[in-house]
Amino acid sequence: MNESKTQSEIHFVSTIIAVSDLERSTQFYSEIFQWKLFLQEEAVTIFELPDKNHFMLYKKESFAINPGQQPIMVPDGSITATEFYFHTQGLEEVIQRLETHGARTLSPLAERSWGDEAAYYSDPDGNVIAVGRPLKEKK
Repeated sequence: MNESKTQSEIHFVSTIIAVSDLERSTQFYSEIFQWKLFLQEEAVTIFELPDKNHFMLYKKESFAINPGQQPIMVPDGSITATEFYFHTQGLEEVIQRLETHGARTLSPLAERSWGDEAAYYSDPDGNVIAVGRPLKEKK
């Protein structure tokens, strides 16, 4: 690979979301996805994902420091314009954990036109969580 191409590569590092209640969201994501806790401080929780990237939860007040603006939090019962889409072979188990830990069902498990079966939920702050698997891998 030539040097100029290497310099222009962009690598994904983290997903960072603002949350209204850090403790509640930390417990929610920990229970649902069972990711390794990388760091937990007063204003931030960082999970290490299996691919070594990070999923970060910031108190909304602290999230505002870097961009210089307060994020808009949606009212209860609404959703944000953010979606996290995950594949898993343990789909039924993850759906059970979502439902057990208070995720709001948006669209139940169904075959989707792009070749997955997937279900849609929202987290405590209205972020959309989709869990699915390719139909061809269904057991």
